[in-house]
Amino acid sequence: MGAAARLIVYHKQATSARLRFLRLADHTVCGFGALPALAAVVEPEEKARFEPAVVPHPAPLAGRMEQLLGLPDGSVELDGGFVVRVDVPDGPLTVYLARLTSIDPPFAAAAAHGATFIDLTQARDLPRVELELLRRAYQHVMGG
Repeated sequence: MGAAARLIVYHKQATSARLRFLRLADHTVCGFGALPALAAVVEPEEKARFEPAVVPHPAPLAGRMEQLLGLPDGSVELDGGFVVRVDVPDGPLTVYLARLTSIDPPFAAAAAHGATFIDLTQARDLPRVELELLRRAYQHVMGG
């Protein structure tokens, strides 16, 4: 699944509904590799054109993220309702969404790997395509 998929990870505080996204050490919110410069989010009405013939199950991405951050099994859970295709020069890739299941964000685990948690307002310096992905993720998670 590697190069053809990315994973955006979020934590939503149960009591306050504060939503934070994991920003990785390489200054991207896309787990396992920043998107290429020419990447563009595929609009829903054009999604069929970018559907791959075979779609591997995204579950290994959650386990891979747990390993990357040194988190226990079950700490990263896929949000199955969010799947976005992104058009890139080498062919389309898929972006999935996952939530952290802990009560509080694992700040120490993230920091140990050069990552941090950011609010949507702290993402302004990200590439435009990542901002669009975060906007869609925010709407999805907050029910908008």
